[in-house]
Amino acid sequence: MTIDSLWAISPVDGRYAKQTEELAAYFSEGALIRYRLRVETEYFIALCQLPLPQLKEVPSSVFPTLRKNLYQEFTSADTSRVKEIEKTTNHDVKAVEYVMKEKFDALKLEAFKEFVHFGLTSQDINNTATPLLLKEAHENVLKPLLLSVINDLEQKASAWENIPMLARTHGQAASPTRLGKEIRVFSERLKEQMRLLEQIPFSAKFGGATGNFNAHHVAYPEIDWKSFADQFISSFGLKRSNPTTQIEHYDNLAAYFDGLKRINTILIDMSRDFWAYISVNYFKQKIKDGEIGSSAMPHKVNPIDFENAEGNFGFANAIFEHLSAKLPISRLQRDLTDSTVLRNIGVPIAHTLIALKSLQKGLGKLILNESVLEKDLEDNWAVVAEAIQTILRREGYPKPYEALKELTRGNATITKASIHNFIDTLNVSEKIKSELKNISPQNFTGI
Repeated sequence: MTIDSLWAISPVDGRYAKQTEELAAYFSEGALIRYRLRVETEYFIALCQLPLPQLKEVPSSVFPTLRKNLYQEFTSADTSRVKEIEKTTNHDVKAVEYVMKEKFDALKLEAFKEFVHFGLTSQDINNTATPLLLKEAHENVLKPLLLSVINDLEQKASAWENIPMLARTHGQAASPTRLGKEIRVFSERLKEQMRLLEQIPFSAKFGGATGNFNAHHVAYPEIDWKSFADQFISSFGLKRSNPTTQIEHYDNLAAYFDGLKRINTILIDMSRDFWAYISVNYFKQKIKDGEIGSSAMPHKVNPIDFENAEGNFGFANAIFEHLSAKLPISRLQRDLTDSTVLRNIGVPIAHTLIALKSLQKGLGKLILNESVLEKDLEDNWAVVAEAIQTILRREGYPKPYEALKELTRGNATITKASIHNFIDTLNVSEKIKSELKNISPQNFTGI
């Protein structure tokens, strides 16, 4: 069933459908069915390659045909057939198994079809398909976009490396900084979190009904099923968790979601900073013909991209928080609470994707308003007080901090002239006075 996007319940599939459509290949119901079929197919092929005695007669030449028919050329008709069978079975993985057996009949492999899903429980399939689809969504969609955002920030940091800017701590004028450095703070934070994220393996569970290979071992006690499972799971680029209960314990999945949450939090922080810089006119925004900033105030160009990003990052984080807190908890060997929760992992990924695209759009609109940064520095000569009192400390001048505090604190009329007049009253050499007068808000930016 297709739904007009105007009637979709979630904005992910409605208002933002165009921005998230690439995720359907990983997180939709159809995608989950395809990934399950992929795992089931590759498992059957792996049993043939052992080989199990009863599967020695399956020719390797049929493997490409199996892959092609079962998941590589997966169609909407295949999805519909699985869902039709599920109406009877009321079990989604069993429906996948039955569809595979139908395909085996059509391929004249009916003699071997009872080795489809041999010795497995549904979670062997689900807990392999889910980390696999998440891994591939991360590698193909999310990671490239995150790296693209970081690259955008690096480019802006380099372009604005030497632009002096008044810093604000506690919202108050503070020792000057450089715009490029402030942006580089965020790119470095993001790169560090990306490094940590890449260290987290995508883990799968594969071990039968309670994780002990009971059925496998009783049927074929001579086979090293642990080694088989390790190799099978690693063939997908996944790490097999061992030992487990009936389900994956999701600790690494929780760590992954926590890692994304930290990245999103950094980006919320950055979005708010850029919003603030726009509000004080440090940046103007490129105007697109036909766009309206306010329905009532024609002059406005609102920082909507940064606001949209902040909102979607926040929403994603709320769901990531629940996923990472809930998934590692299960009653005894298994309960079903993970099943419905896992079906929603695409939701926070989608909101993160929407936020990243909004953020990139906002960054692309920025126009540096350098004259405003210059004026802000010129209007805040009091910030050089730190530099002056530090040099006076170096020279052993008595109570320099107190002297500068008396001059500058609460004084709204500090100017270049008043600072230089103060320097002239100091009992220091002309050389030191000259050194002090060379300091300005524009050059007191550190290293």
